[in-house]
Amino acid sequence: MNKFNRRKFIGGAAAVAASTTVPNKSEAALWRRTTRSEERAVVIGSGFGGGISALRLAQAGVKVLVLEKGRWWPTGPNSTTFPSATVVSQKHFFYTAWPEYNGFRIGLWPYAGILETMASPTHTIVSACGVGGGSLVYQGMSLQPDEKNFTDWFPAEIDYQEMDEVYYPRVAEMLKLQTAPDELVNSTTYKAARIFADRVKKAGYNVDKVPMPIDWQYALDELNGLMRPSYTNGDCALGVRNGGKQSVDVTYIDQALATGNVTVEALHHVREIERDADGSWLVYVDRTSLRGTVLEHKIIKTPTLIMAAGTANTNKLLLSAAAEGRIPDLPDELGQGYGTNGDQIYIWNKMPENPGPRQGGPVVYYSQEWNDPNQLANTVIQASLPPLAPGREFSSALPSSMLPGVSGIAAESNDPTLPGTPATMLVGYGVSRGRGYFSYNPTRRRVELNWPKGGDDELAARIRERISAVAGPESQLINTNDTINSTWHPLGGACIDR
Repeated sequence: MNKFNRRKFIGGAAAVAASTTVPNKSEAALWRRTTRSEERAVVIGSGFGGGISALRLAQAGVKVLVLEKGRWWPTGPNSTTFPSATVVSQKHFFYTAWPEYNGFRIGLWPYAGILETMASPTHTIVSACGVGGGSLVYQGMSLQPDEKNFTDWFPAEIDYQEMDEVYYPRVAEMLKLQTAPDELVNSTTYKAARIFADRVKKAGYNVDKVPMPIDWQYALDELNGLMRPSYTNGDCALGVRNGGKQSVDVTYIDQALATGNVTVEALHHVREIERDADGSWLVYVDRTSLRGTVLEHKIIKTPTLIMAAGTANTNKLLLSAAAEGRIPDLPDELGQGYGTNGDQIYIWNKMPENPGPRQGGPVVYYSQEWNDPNQLANTVIQASLPPLAPGREFSSALPSSMLPGVSGIAAESNDPTLPGTPATMLVGYGVSRGRGYFSYNPTRRRVELNWPKGGDDELAARIRERISAVAGPESQLINTNDTINSTWHPLGGACIDR
């Protein structure tokens, strides 16, 4: 680490304390201690990569420290832990959305919220923050690729047969994958899903139930009034409050903790990493409050460091370390090969049938187009919208944290005479040849995202064709990517074949 950074990290509190001989209470609060420790293995991030790594190391008898800058999001019947998608809340965004001064976040609502963004002029990444990572907010579609698509896009060193026989089944077992039961799908609440399936068939495409990491009994219990709605009203895009979703925190992390070999430190924000002279790793961490206030600086030394902080944050840490000379031998290809998963998020408005006042979620059906030699492999799904009051416009009911670009949809798109809103969400994603990259800006001392405008156009055009055929000419389709080109599934930058 260069001297400027080390002084900033370790000595920031001392500068404040030195300004007066006897600090008052407010000044004393700024005097943050720096602690040092050594750990056998450190994992940065607690999503799928971090959770699985921690569990497998722990099962091998290795002591592991997992560092997560977000908070725990415990769930259970009638919990209010996760924010609602329909009410603006401090829980929506992570405190890095606010500027920092001397270890404090300056703003109206700094909080360790569920979402963090990384924006560029042409593209925005939406990531989850919390123990469990992206599994907390992903819809959960768990589809195994066929062999051709796998081998076309993954390195040859990864054996599909082994993945098919060992690893995909292992994940399916851990996540307890299930499709939604007919009892649930045939209920009034899931009419939007049935409309989608019917329209997909009429358009000539295949349709099937998608395996999900969900115990659907929770949704059935909601229908029976045993707990407040979370699945059955579609308000689960920012986390399922009642539980029943097999996210990483309640599967891999939970089992890792049960070994006794794993410690998870939430609200621990990794600022920098460095290669020490003896070949070990130094991890510079801020322990924070829920408001993002720095409470303690930590310097952790380890011989084993696993980077599992998600696409955006892993690239930020590695590229800044390379550019500032803290890790001198990283590959030149670092930061290259970024992709978006081809995400295209539509509002299907003015539907031919009104799905009613509530739309059960998160996802029931999918339609895949994976084997057409003339098309890029793609999948289209219907996802629930949370309940909107009759006549209420989307722009006031859905915060941009859920659907970037949805604000501004006219109120006339809702018919106030109907019980519910004749709209739902359609999402397409798949294989895209477009690639961007992450780069370090030495002037601003930060890592930036670079994405070519129109990078997903080939895939996006096919997805729009398919979605248009499903919706029909009487409907209105609004592509939120036209306003803010976003993805919830960023990939690459630190690629496995580089």
